Amino acid sequence: MPKVGMQTVRREAMIRATIAEIGAAGSLDVTVSQIAKRAGMSSALAHHYFGSKDQIFLAAMRHILKNFGASVSERLAKAEGPEARLRAIIAASFAENQFDHEIVAAWLTFYVQAMHSEDVARLLRVYSKRLQSNLMHDLKALLDPAQARAAAQGLAAMIDGFYIRHALQDCAPERDETEALVEDYLTLWLERTSRG
Repeated sequence: MPKVGMQTVRREAMIRATIAEIGAAGSLDVTVSQIAKRAGMSSALAHHYFGSKDQIFLAAMRHILKNFGASVSERLAKAEGPEARLRAIIAASFAENQFDHEIVAAWLTFYVQAMHSEDVARLLRVYSKRLQSNLMHDLKALLDPAQARAAAQGLAAMIDGFYIRHALQDCAPERDETEALVEDYLTLWLERTSRG
């Protein structure tokens, strides 16, 4: 009889192994067998818990998104005022536990897989809408509606774009510099409005 709680432990091990294998390969061009081996279990057990490699990948991205959401919530709870809340979202986007090599590789794979899988595309839409909503919530307090929409689009594009650049280019700036560049973009919007 299996030990109580082993399913959760094994699923978490598979998710961590999936992220690590994607990080090593730089894509989803890995096998369930490779993932299972890294997790210390059989391919059959991996299939039992998840079904397919696509489902394992979806579970891994849900895990990453859950951690990202928790990081955003934690920072927002400490932020006072709309500008501080926006900077908290930026900080969460480039936190060390989100912006390491393996997670960045998983995000790139996420963007690519969204073009081929409706399940992945749906999860990407949820993330995108949530990010846009979080940004708009506080931008509307600082900018007029049209400016808020434009600034939110720009911030989201910079955040996603830097993940892609870090996955594909050795010359992309370091994490701290990347965060500072996105912060500067927000500052430019706020200064532009205060001058207007």
